Amino acid sequence: MREPADRIVELYRRHAQAWAEVRGTKLIEGTWLDRFVARLPQRAEILDLGCGPGVPIGRALVARGYALTGVDAAPEMIALFETNLPGQEAVVADMRSLRLQRCFDGVLAWDSFFHLSPAAQRGMFPIFRAHAKPGAALMFTSGPACGEAIGALEGEPLYHASLGPDEYRALLAQNDFEVVCHTIEDPDCGGHSVWLAQRS
Repeated sequence: MREPADRIVELYRRHAQAWAEVRGTKLIEGTWLDRFVARLPQRAEILDLGCGPGVPIGRALVARGYALTGVDAAPEMIALFETNLPGQEAVVADMRSLRLQRCFDGVLAWDSFFHLSPAAQRGMFPIFRAHAKPGAALMFTSGPACGEAIGALEGEPLYHASLGPDEYRALLAQNDFEVVCHTIEDPDCGGHSVWLAQRS
């Protein structure tokens, strides 16, 4: 039987529209986006890994004048992204094997990275580095502590995992990122645990 982490893409393919409706357009991440873009140059190019439908986060970034490249393994999510953000680049690809041969001013993996297995998460840090210019900002969400959890999407099991904070710090350092800010279960951001780092 396949592991829950290996069924994530299929789950989001089946329920892309339902997820977009549940996610809605309310931007609770505004404070963290402010911190992220404060470290970007004007007219920065941003890579959004697990971009989903591009709303509300992608839309907020585009409204600020940034160029967005959205990556999602679910073609149905990319179709929504293209509808919501015409003119922005969209790529159907699995972040775990991403090789765009380009570097960006900012890399974002919000509410996507934490669906990967612990091993796959460890493997993402060289991918973050390979797509980040020197000085680039990196922001992602994790769990509050090492472990796995199962949520639900449209009544189906939805996998989440997290490494421990010390391991995230070590992986960031090994890949030339310095932690700028880390908050566990931020009450002002829907309880998200957030990492903001910058490549040296």
